Amino acid sequence: MKIDAQRFCVSGEHRVSLDSWPTQIGKVYRSKQHYRELLDRHVARLSARQQVLFASNSHAVLLIFQAMDAAGKDGAIKHVMSGVNPQGCQVHSYQHPAPVELRHDFLWRTTLDLPERGQIGIFNRSYYEEVLIARVHPEILRSEGLPRAARDETVWRERYRSIRNLERHLSLNGTRIIKIFLHISQEEQRKRLLKRIDDPRKNWKFSLADVQERAYWSAYMRAYEECINRTSTPASPWHVVPADDKKNARLIVSQIVLDTLCELKLRYPRADARQREALLAIRQHLG
Repeated sequence: MKIDAQRFCVSGEHRVSLDSWPTQIGKVYRSKQHYRELLDRHVARLSARQQVLFASNSHAVLLIFQAMDAAGKDGAIKHVMSGVNPQGCQVHSYQHPAPVELRHDFLWRTTLDLPERGQIGIFNRSYYEEVLIARVHPEILRSEGLPRAARDETVWRERYRSIRNLERHLSLNGTRIIKIFLHISQEEQRKRLLKRIDDPRKNWKFSLADVQERAYWSAYMRAYEECINRTSTPASPWHVVPADDKKNARLIVSQIVLDTLCELKLRYPRADARQREALLAIRQHLG
């Protein structure tokens, strides 16, 4: 069974409204066992494609996850990438910028962590925080020490432009960017936060800040919607994945990543005639 991941793609050709974009769709799996079978199949294929990516050493993949709290970013990363060789994959998470990071432009700290050729880099949150949380909380923007002329509403337009330019540059130089927004409803988030309180095994996940940020839900949705519409391009589209069902979301995400790796049409490097002759000579020597 192949999931039509293209239906969740936002290429920038048409403006999208998150109010009308579903957070829940019909299950793409029939049962818990069927879900496990589908995910295992995806993970196995992802592992195989990742090995070819590593061996070919011609492209990199940057996988960006953005979402409201409790939407399932950590779980998606854990389950979808579970079969990938750790040598070929790195995960980076970003919290509030440290003082040294605030002394640089807003793209500096994430640029340091971009994946090299042959690697999959995963950003759990990313430079997009600078047009999301910084937009919802203007005090964050004020703390960044920007010139006064850069603090009015034009700052967002210029940051969108900077992001598009960065992603265009990366794309032209062999980095394929996959942008995932896990779209969860406010009601489903409430249920998940309650589970973190009620289940002792999940207490460590609970943060009072997550509850406090719920008061800004509408502002975040406006910020996400504008961000998705202003930074989706044919080369670096956003994928808005319904996330009220975690299993569904993981299967969709794994299909998106798998489709992207297959589109690269990579193969293992082949030895030319001279290299093959040298290998045969070595093989004869080894007996």
